[in-house]
Amino acid sequence: MEVILGNPIWLVCAFVIGACIGSYLNVVIYRWPRENLSVTKPKRSFCPICKKEILWYRNLPIITWVVQRGKCGECQAPIPFRYLFVEFLTAVLFAAAWYVFVTDHTPISPVGAALVMALAVLLICIACIDADLMVVPVNFCWWGMAVGVAGAVIDPTLVTLAGEAPQMTWWKGGLEALFGLAAGWGGLAVVVYLGKQLMGTKRLSFDEAHEWYLREPENDEEQLSFVIKVPKKDAEDEFEEDVYAWGDLFFRDSDRLEIEGHGILLDGKRTKATSLVISREKVKIGEEEYAIEKLRALSGKVEKVLIPREAMGDGDPPLLGLIGAFIGWQGVIFALFAACIFAIMWAIPARIGFGRQLPFGPFLAVGGAVWIFGGWMLWEWYFESLVGGMSIPVPEFTK
Repeated sequence: MEVILGNPIWLVCAFVIGACIGSYLNVVIYRWPRENLSVTKPKRSFCPICKKEILWYRNLPIITWVVQRGKCGECQAPIPFRYLFVEFLTAVLFAAAWYVFVTDHTPISPVGAALVMALAVLLICIACIDADLMVVPVNFCWWGMAVGVAGAVIDPTLVTLAGEAPQMTWWKGGLEALFGLAAGWGGLAVVVYLGKQLMGTKRLSFDEAHEWYLREPENDEEQLSFVIKVPKKDAEDEFEEDVYAWGDLFFRDSDRLEIEGHGILLDGKRTKATSLVISREKVKIGEEEYAIEKLRALSGKVEKVLIPREAMGDGDPPLLGLIGAFIGWQGVIFALFAACIFAIMWAIPARIGFGRQLPFGPFLAVGGAVWIFGGWMLWEWYFESLVGGMSIPVPEFTK
């Protein structure tokens, strides 16, 4: 069995299968966040510009993008590079999973390879959706947690990469995965809670009232936004817009945007109100409440505003819990630390200033992948070499 599964031809098969799955992941990434689309209907992929279905011979993973030079075969609209990247990345991760856990692993672990592939599928979808819309699809996390725990029960290889677990029983493998899940979810949930207490509200006051309004999204990529017109620093007579997307303002149902000022216009009609409170779905002016979706326009002049904000999104804790279910508690610590480093390395050259939001999901995903493909060796080297062989206490059930 080891000779057959270790044959290099299986690496090619894993790469091809990964590329095909990556092509479908592009469909999921585009359609899943959009309420008017289904990941199964229409069955064929279509161009988001001309809406024409893509024929099978124009839908070959990687090859089609290269042959058509990144353009739609019908309308010649550019196909984002991300489509090629997702297909190629999925293919590489599938091949790497097979190589590490089957071709170059003793004993071979086909279940470990399959779990890495499943984790890659989940993390690529979650990371891309989070990068696009600053939203973690939490449903993916629930499914992933179940798969991770079940996989650890069958084969604990993945949750014990940095530990010695000869002949670990099925229930110990499951407990290791559950402990990783709890460590990831619970630990990051504490960070989210403390961040909300420390950074939960941004208060702005203006010497002169500034115009504000709610801006409707112009396409599927945008969200409803709260916009304030403020003077440019270098020009007194020119203004620029501070834009706060709805998803950034209202992470939870309890978040409120509070505005004080005058000249409030509701559907173009002036009101006597000098303040109002906006939640995710409603606007409260005095004792009256109005559904956001039924309003045509809302604007006014602002003197003071309280803007809700988060240190971290509510979707990040279950995402790290998902990762922990696959790679255990040690992997969780490494993935979180690595994610912070990667986020800083990205934010500095991208000039993302303090207080600006940055999707953290992609960096958690990269941190988890780094752990699987060599980070666990760095972990062992650090605690064995730099700390003189000191080891972190391990829960009783893993011994």
